[in-house]
Amino acid sequence: MRTRDNKLLRAQLRARSKNKFAVGENQPTVDEQLTRLEDDIRRLKVEFDVYFNGAAKRPPYDTKGRVETLLKRLGDDRTLSFAQRYRFNSLTARYTAFRDLWRRTMQGREEGRDPASAARAYAKQEAVEGFTRTSLVCADANKDVETVKHLYNALVEAKTKCGEPTDDFSFPRFHRLIASKAESLKEKLGCQRVCFSVDVEGGHVSFKARAER
Repeated sequence: MRTRDNKLLRAQLRARSKNKFAVGENQPTVDEQLTRLEDDIRRLKVEFDVYFNGAAKRPPYDTKGRVETLLKRLGDDRTLSFAQRYRFNSLTARYTAFRDLWRRTMQGREEGRDPASAARAYAKQEAVEGFTRTSLVCADANKDVETVKHLYNALVEAKTKCGEPTDDFSFPRFHRLIASKAESLKEKLGCQRVCFSVDVEGGHVSFKARAER
């Protein structure tokens, strides 16, 4: 009887071990979970866009909850490689920016702003927060026409996103301004190159210049 019981116990242990291994095989890898997280954040953004435009009756809280659950799970995972952690942090930052935008838009609705105005404000804020800071180094603004052109395009894009006028903002005029500013800074600070940057801060265009040593 004891021999039979031992055989039964060993069989049960083997079955448990096999089942545990099978479950592990079916678990998604970290990279697969990161890809799913990226897809879910993208889907959540679309669903919030639909909601704020009046095509959905309720916010997509189910998708939001799924994203936050996956964020917590990956955030607690200590086995992430450096590249995986970097990707995770980038996705977390993207989600946080979207979440803050959604919260402000929801708050505007609760404070009595009409849906059309809220949708316009949401679209503008989304565009502003989607702007990527541009920095360019210029040695000779008179000759580096291509560099100045890139800077001009970035500034026009920033102005457009912030709703600032660009009608009388021509490239020749901007080129002359940059060339004059660059020469003035180089003479004043004793540098050979000047770094210009374009960004959006607080809903307004930020255009700065500094010496590049």
